[in-house]
Amino acid sequence: MTFASGGMLFIGLFLIGGVISGIRQGLKLLAALAGVGAVMAITAGVMWWQ
Repeated sequence: MTFASGGMLFIGLFLIGGVISGIRQGLKLLAALAGVGAVMAITAGVMWWQ
């Protein structure tokens, strides 16, 4: 695992927390944007994993 892949996975997990927070507060747009960002960050982290 490289530093970049670990960082992207961390950011993805952080954004998953944003999704949960947005859902609890009733902010569907925030949850959707954080969800898209989380998926992209986790995908980038997995693809950089070597």
